[in-house]
Amino acid sequence: MLLNVPGIHHVTAIAIDPQANLDFYTQVLGLRLVKQTVNFDSPDTYHFYYGDEAGRPGSILTFFPFPLADKGRTGPGMTESIAFAIPAAAFESWMLRLAEFSIDFNGPFERFGAQVISFDDPDGLHLEIASVNSKSEANSLSGFESVALCVEAPERTLKLLTETFGYTRIEEAPDRIRLQSADKNAAGGIIDLLWRPGALDRRPGGGTVHHVAFRAKSAEAQKQMREEIAALGFNVTPILDRNYFRSIYFREPGGILFEIATDPPGFAIDEKPAELGRRLQLPPWLEKSRDMIEKRLPPIRLPERK
Repeated sequence: MLLNVPGIHHVTAIAIDPQANLDFYTQVLGLRLVKQTVNFDSPDTYHFYYGDEAGRPGSILTFFPFPLADKGRTGPGMTESIAFAIPAAAFESWMLRLAEFSIDFNGPFERFGAQVISFDDPDGLHLEIASVNSKSEANSLSGFESVALCVEAPERTLKLLTETFGYTRIEEAPDRIRLQSADKNAAGGIIDLLWRPGALDRRPGGGTVHHVAFRAKSAEAQKQMREEIAALGFNVTPILDRNYFRSIYFREPGGILFEIATDPPGFAIDEKPAELGRRLQLPPWLEKSRDMIEKRLPPIRLPERK
């Protein structure tokens, strides 16, 4: 059964210093902090969500900042990099912007007809900015262009993405296969599959991706996805309430943790759209512990809204 997954919902990574993370993603990359909450499974740790103005699926990059974490290193069974999309007309201005903030970057170089620059965040997370064909005159990052997954051998991951998730193989390079989701207009509709045979020197930690979340447009669609994935023999979690979406998790054949998250209810269920990210939000089951949680979290300075 083809699930016809629309694309990426969000990507979650591990950071080290919460303030450095906030400053980089809001001040340098200009993303909006759309939700300030905690890791529901470890509420003494923040969970920051960045995205476009509304926090739409396909634009959301989230972080668990663990101040005591060591820096990690990517390798097979992990996400290699995350690429943001920018209209081609704004590409040069982004090179200038990174230079103004003294951010070292590589490129520009060409990949599948797009101009790309690559750089790292303060913890070493590999990021890219890719030019896309767009009539938009906006200079802001407009969501994800692609996410690159690194596996030791691509065959079984490729089979899952094409035969179950409904992705189509559209481009190929010596060590990279590009896949397009069923919704060609969706932000984050591209997955690049990389393989690094024998490259086993990897270490989770700061600057690495924890999981990649794919979209389910509704709770019913997610239920069908769970049934299909479980029928294929994957160990899928029960549906979990993440307050802003419902989630299921499983590991794909290459070892990368996949999540499927629902589009609704979204980030405006506990804050007005104009006030997203301005106050620590807790789910109802943690609200009774707010005083204790706030005392354990390190203090942060929120960016001023422009």
